[in-house]
Amino acid sequence: MTKNFSVSGQHYLFNVQTFAHTVLALGGDAYAYSFRDGTTRAVIDDVANGTSELGVLLQTSTTAGEVAAALEAAGLEWHEVIRSAPRVALPASHPLVNAKSLSLDVLADYPYVYFDQGGAPAAFAEEALGDVPRAKSIACTDRASLSELIVALNGYTVTSGILVGISDGSALTTVPLETDVELHLGYVTRKGEALSDAGALFTEKLAANLEKYARF
Repeated sequence: MTKNFSVSGQHYLFNVQTFAHTVLALGGDAYAYSFRDGTTRAVIDDVANGTSELGVLLQTSTTAGEVAAALEAAGLEWHEVIRSAPRVALPASHPLVNAKSLSLDVLADYPYVYFDQGGAPAAFAEEALGDVPRAKSIACTDRASLSELIVALNGYTVTSGILVGISDGSALTTVPLETDVELHLGYVTRKGEALSDAGALFTEKLAANLEKYARF
């Protein structure tokens, strides 16, 4: 019998690594799994309509209220796993890569690269302080493109700092961002629905990965 399991998530590497670890642990001779990267709205919609069993999201201390309202409207429940501090992701070649901490003012002359949310409210941004105006900004929709653009243009993004497993984990370095904003990392499920065995295993591995790799 073919096993089925689907997860949606924002564009974070710890989602990919957790999903891979889950697939390896589940094993089996036949399965049809799905991992869906997407915007915040797409993640919410995937879980609400049953395309995915759960969705991994990051929200911030300043956006949590608006995101909570959107989850409530969609019939979803938020499960927080860990809180951490935002960090600036830079290429190794960046002039500021060795700074002990960075402010947005210091970064003003460098291109800011971020994930396009398709016209959704600013609260749906995957980056802390995404609503702060920048003179130079580039929107993209793909994780690999974001990393390549940051390296090619000596740009930056604001991230969780959890760069693990593949590609940009080695291409980018993170530096603490000077801000009081806090990151909330967790997942959403449909209200009143218990997780499958695969879903429960995924959330266990997600918590373990976030506890191991989160940067403060």
